[in-house]
Formats: sequence, C-alpha cells, structure tokens
Amino acid sequence: MAPTSDKPADSASAVFDAIHEIMHLYRAQQYRALRDGPHDITHMEAKVLGYFARHPGATQSDLMVHAARDKAQLARLVRGLRDKGWLEATVDEADRRSTRLHVTEEGKAIARSLQREGDQLARVAAAGLDDAERRQLLALLEKVRGTIDAQE
Repeated sequence: MAPTSDKPADSASAVFDAIHEIMHLYRAQQYRALRDGPHDITHMEAKVLGYFARHPGATQSDLMVHAARDKAQLARLVRGLRDKGWLEATVDEADRRSTRLHVTEEGKAIARSLQREGDQLARVAAAGLDDAERRQLLALLEKVRGTIDAQE
C-alpha cells in the first residue's frame, strides 16, 4: 500500500496511517454487510451480541470494562438486544444485585451467522497473503501491541 501522504513509506506514522486505512476499509465492508444482511442489527449491537456469545453470563459491567464505552450507551444497546429477544438476563445467585446476561437461541444463531460473515470478510481481505506472511504480519502487529502495552 503506497503512503497517501507526504510521509516516507518507512516512517512509523506511515505504518499507523496504513493500519488506519485498512481498518477503515474493513469496517466499511462490515457496515455494508450488516446493512445489506438479513438481520436488523447495527455494528455496535453486533459487537455486544458477539461479546456475550463469547462470554456467557458476563455482566454489563464486564462489557463496560471490555468495550471502554459509555455506560449509558452500553445500557441502551443491551436493552435493545433484550427487547429483540436476543439477550436474556438472570439474577446472579451469589450476588443478587448483579445481573448475568446470556444470548438466547435466536441470538446465538444470529451471532454465528455474523461470525461466519466476519470470517469470510477476513479471508477475502487476507487472500493476497500466504500462511507465512499472515503469521509474520500477526507477529509484527503483536510486537507493536506489546510495545504500546508496555508504555501504559
């Protein structure tokens, strides 16, 4: 990918500009798939549904820590998914003040469908890389993540 600015192609800024551009293109494809897909679901609703599909019994507070989003926004998203019948809440027996969230059977089917669509998009996006190149790219990105994590 050629740099889209006047920054040298090997500069650190050019690397992050490229990552940003790739994620923008990838997200645009995700939004298009959601918009054109069979489910009446937004990108953020899909992310929340996927979180609870991967973390059955998690709480809204757990989601807040994971997503680093506004509490009110997440509460609206969870309420919307419950209203659609895709999430259900149960009282935590160990702490009656806490509510555990579980994806319903219908929600699980939607989450699986969305996961398959996401996997297909990822395969298309990475089709130009062979296995060794994908492993190398992942290792390099993990190295960058580790450097950023060490700064915190």
